Amino acid sequence: MDYACIGSGSNGNAAVVRHGSDAFLLDCGLTIKETERRLTLLEVSPGDLNAIVVTHEHGDHLRGVGPFARKYKLPVWMTRGTYRRARDKKIAELNFYAASQPFSIGVFVLHPFCVPHDAAEACQFSIHAENSRLGILTDLGKITPHVIESVQHVQALVIECNHDPQMLRDGPYPPALQARVGGDYGHLSNAQAAQILQSVDSDGLEFILLAHLSEQNNTSELAIEAVSEVLTDGAARVSVLSAADCSRWFSLPRLPDGAGF
Repeated sequence: MDYACIGSGSNGNAAVVRHGSDAFLLDCGLTIKETERRLTLLEVSPGDLNAIVVTHEHGDHLRGVGPFARKYKLPVWMTRGTYRRARDKKIAELNFYAASQPFSIGVFVLHPFCVPHDAAEACQFSIHAENSRLGILTDLGKITPHVIESVQHVQALVIECNHDPQMLRDGPYPPALQARVGGDYGHLSNAQAAQILQSVDSDGLEFILLAHLSEQNNTSELAIEAVSEVLTDGAARVSVLSAADCSRWFSLPRLPDGAGF
């Protein structure tokens, strides 16, 4: 299984997950033009995509979903709560998924799980394709046992490192926005991301991708430093995803038959 981030930040989030001839877009918070441009850099055509999967209704994840789906006649998957809050409901082929109920797109089996975030029905994913397992864990404000269990056995993890608490306190955000970002239904801090990595089998992760870094309240250096302290090999497997452009492809090996999930 391969993963590439198209953008990760408050200006727009999207990623491509592919395995063989199957691929889907995870969120689409960018314009059609910018999504097309970044897909081209990854040598992906919109015609290669099977679907768009939406995590929640915030504009930086949903803004481009309707226009892109209409242009390329792509089916869209989201929760009913996300759809109720969505401004753009003109989606021709709409499918609903529910937390804790796996669903399939091509070769992929997606396992959605609820996360604490200030959205109607926010979910993140453990994504399986044959014997490969990828965890996606962004846009949540606190760590719960359910969250830890949901990403416990993945081979690689995309994890939010949104803010450094001191930078958030000293930064430009007004008190109400600081409280929202740093609250239980906001976004993970660097230290919280490190705590999650301590709670899972981080030694077994092929790669760790730090996502959704705030441009005002964090730096790549602080995020890497925080998670490296809890990893046996420091920053060797860690990369930071950018809001400004797409990442390279990150590839997971197929586990031997019988390894199971």
